[in-house]
Amino acid sequence: MKYPFNALPTLADVEFIYCPVLIIIGVPVNLLAIVILSRRNCGLSRCITCYLTAMAAADLLVVISDVMLRWLIMYFPVSFLDITYVCSLVMVLIPATTMNSVWLTVAFTFDRFVAICCQELKIKYCTEKTAVMIIVTVSVLSYIESIPWYFKFQSKYIFDNLPWFCITKAEYYISNFWTLYGVFHRVLSPLLPFVIILVLNTLTVRHVLVASKARRRLQKDSDNEKHSDPEMVKRRKSIILLFAIAGSFIILWSPYNTCLLYQRIALLHDYPPLSPAAGTIGYLLQLLCTCTNTCIYTVTQTQFREQLKAVVKLPFTVILRSINRM
Repeated sequence: MKYPFNALPTLADVEFIYCPVLIIIGVPVNLLAIVILSRRNCGLSRCITCYLTAMAAADLLVVISDVMLRWLIMYFPVSFLDITYVCSLVMVLIPATTMNSVWLTVAFTFDRFVAICCQELKIKYCTEKTAVMIIVTVSVLSYIESIPWYFKFQSKYIFDNLPWFCITKAEYYISNFWTLYGVFHRVLSPLLPFVIILVLNTLTVRHVLVASKARRRLQKDSDNEKHSDPEMVKRRKSIILLFAIAGSFIILWSPYNTCLLYQRIALLHDYPPLSPAAGTIGYLLQLLCTCTNTCIYTVTQTQFREQLKAVVKLPFTVILRSINRM
């Protein structure tokens, strides 16, 4: 599944506090991002708005499934979440929502790569219609790919003809199917997306540097006076947003990917096993990725920041108006 590392007791205590804090922060910030972006008053194109809204919704689902529901299952007494059918479904939602969030980040990165580096393709590809089609396709495929995880588990007890708790089936450890599927799932999320985002951003940086030099050279030849370039200003804002989102993804997912790769290499070459603490820290850091995008929008987008202030002030404004009418 998504978290192959065992937590140390001290880290279990940290996780016990970390998860509720992440829920308290992650749910409202992603809801705010969805509301603000849906109003389309942030000065962003419809294409970018579609991707950012979908990414916020995907991050919200990750917080609900991988943080909230998993935390309730782990630390709360027996509840309906411990029914085998329910906890098996939760174990499908965890990798599915994560894969959806990761691949939507890839889709957004590729869209910005096309917009910045491929001017001829930009007109046809960077549209709202294409964005919606990509988002729906990525989301559907992410959930379909994760369905096999449902059949990994079986019940531990049968009480009043109702199966309770989820334990891993014995064949999971010896089946070639599960071995191949596990590798395939790991490649799809997060190894391949991580490499794609890294490559696309490297190519984008290279293109931007070359284009900027050429543009400055043309401006210098045509006019010696200093003046602002609206096209460069617009492109700079788009680049800052792209690099901020992709950069936070790369930074927060790097420890988890490093632990995952080392774990596979250690199994093949009989290297010493990785400390469980390292794997748990990597897992907790990648969960933090679900809360960073809204902060990035607030810092990098002036109009988003203004909309955020308006949304936050709205309840207080309504209350004051109600008091004044009394």
